[in-house]
Amino acid sequence: METKKKTNKNQAKTKTNNNKKSNQKRTNSNKDSTKIKLPESTIMKDYKKSKEQSKEKEIKGKKKKRKLKKKNAILLLLMIIAFAFLIYSGVFIIRWFIDNKNTQKMTEQIQEKVVIDEMEDKEGTEVVEPEVKPPETDPYWDYIKMNLIDVDFTELKAINSETKGWIQVNGTNINYPFVQHSDNSYYLTHQFDKAYNGGGWVFLDYRNNISDLGKNTIIYAHGRENKTMFGTLKNILNSDWYNDTNNHIIKLSTETQNTLWQVFSVYRIPNTNDYIKTTFLNDDNFKTFADMLKNRSAVNFNTTLSKNDKILTLSTCWNDYEKVVMHAKLIKYVNR
Repeated sequence: METKKKTNKNQAKTKTNNNKKSNQKRTNSNKDSTKIKLPESTIMKDYKKSKEQSKEKEIKGKKKKRKLKKKNAILLLLMIIAFAFLIYSGVFIIRWFIDNKNTQKMTEQIQEKVVIDEMEDKEGTEVVEPEVKPPETDPYWDYIKMNLIDVDFTELKAINSETKGWIQVNGTNINYPFVQHSDNSYYLTHQFDKAYNGGGWVFLDYRNNISDLGKNTIIYAHGRENKTMFGTLKNILNSDWYNDTNNHIIKLSTETQNTLWQVFSVYRIPNTNDYIKTTFLNDDNFKTFADMLKNRSAVNFNTTLSKNDKILTLSTCWNDYEKVVMHAKLIKYVNR
């Protein structure tokens, strides 16, 4: 009986152990199942994340390429513009040197053919007396004793039939024949013999009649950097020029008259046309105009003006936006 009981106990114990093992297996099986599902979920998330990151990288890469292409296109455009500017500058510089050389050659040719004579006062020489008599110390009294210039225009007219006179300005390099066309544009780009030249030539305003001087006679030229044409007219704004009173004189010679002019105003001004009027309503209107020019001067020449005066105006460029201007009044002349 005892043996039987022991057997039953062992069987029960074995059964219990088997049940425990079975439960343990199920537990382990469930654990294994959980372990397998977790990695699958994580992989999917990582995959999606990786895919999204790849897309973002791809989008960023495309944007970067577009920016790079745009940047390269801008750089290429800038390079083309710079290259074009370089070519233009090179052509401009070459053209400038050629124009200067041609101007120099033309000037030398003129000087070889033309003789400028100094002419003392003779019968018929007229002095224009100011309304208010200057004091004895005024340089006016020295100016009216200065010689006039006299030029033979035969050779000059043979080169250019539009030759109208010769101009000298003390204290500058201005010593040229001047011409006149039917407009104020032609001689901006043509030299004395009418050949093309960006340096142009010295020319009289098309509205003026040099044979019968009006109230305001105007002569223009480019302010060349190489000191030709009216390039040295800029000197008039220097104190050295002003302090030498012998510089305050302009001499003209034409086919009909030789004249002497006393400077009364010099200045630099933003581009304007108010100083190149040639016609006036009446004497009072002209006097107002003349006073405006005098008051505009950068320095005081201590000259007086009247409604009977005749003015000579010289005008050139200081730069693209400003002009340098000189005004003088007629003080002596002789008819030819």
